[in-house]
Amino acid sequence: MLFPIVLTSILLPLALACPDHSNIQNKFGKRQVTTDPGRAITDWAYEASYNWGRLNPAYELCQTGTQQAPIPLGLNQGLAKRTNISFDGYPSGNVTGNFFNWGYGPGFTLHHDEHDYTTLPHMLFNNETVYLKGWHIHSPADHSVGGDRSKAEMHFVHVDTKGDYRAVLAFRLDPGSHDSAFFAQLPKMIGFNSTMQYEGTQVDHRLALDEVNMVNEFWTYKGSLTSPPCKEGVQWFIARTILFVSDGQMQDILRVSTYSARQEQEVWLHEINV
Repeated sequence: MLFPIVLTSILLPLALACPDHSNIQNKFGKRQVTTDPGRAITDWAYEASYNWGRLNPAYELCQTGTQQAPIPLGLNQGLAKRTNISFDGYPSGNVTGNFFNWGYGPGFTLHHDEHDYTTLPHMLFNNETVYLKGWHIHSPADHSVGGDRSKAEMHFVHVDTKGDYRAVLAFRLDPGSHDSAFFAQLPKMIGFNSTMQYEGTQVDHRLALDEVNMVNEFWTYKGSLTSPPCKEGVQWFIARTILFVSDGQMQDILRVSTYSARQEQEVWLHEINV
């Protein structure tokens, strides 16, 4: 087992922003070390997500967009039948990245060469390939299903070859009867007030897919990012199967999380399950 090496750095202000997963530092190869890159500050908060469009002209789409996320889901909407997704590009085995807390909960950014995403795990939908840039957890869940909201929701954020956000694969998280293999592999959780990160952390993302039956049933819709500037053009995929974790794992996640669920948006031009 490798013991983290603690490095010193300048402490920057805490962030209150959905992570863009740009912390791709890879100075130490596959060695796990502890660094502190800090965070940037934002001018908005989840507790007032209904008002984002009035805070900054750059956030107008949060107020006027026609495909804003998240939206409420239900079995009365049916499930996706026309959209095929493939995870052949998600091989079993570890990939290396940085494990951190984005100010609201756990997060992970995969290592890659700058502006080259084609080496990352990837999924295919509608003949389009998108690449896993990173993941992070919201608490409580962004999406309710039949009026019920899970305790947390994990977002696998995918980009195209240019690095533009194209798809989010969402897993609802709730306590179950045994440990999740995906979460069991992670290092000790980092608190929401901490700006440290573990560089060189190795994670097998296929484990998450295995625990939700390879996303064999899901909802999909055309949506947006769930934080300002609320960019649209993002295809959402929400697994119907809940990713269950043990009571202890759920408590570990919630202990290092704080409220980060945007107010659900009215359904408009979202083309649900189309």
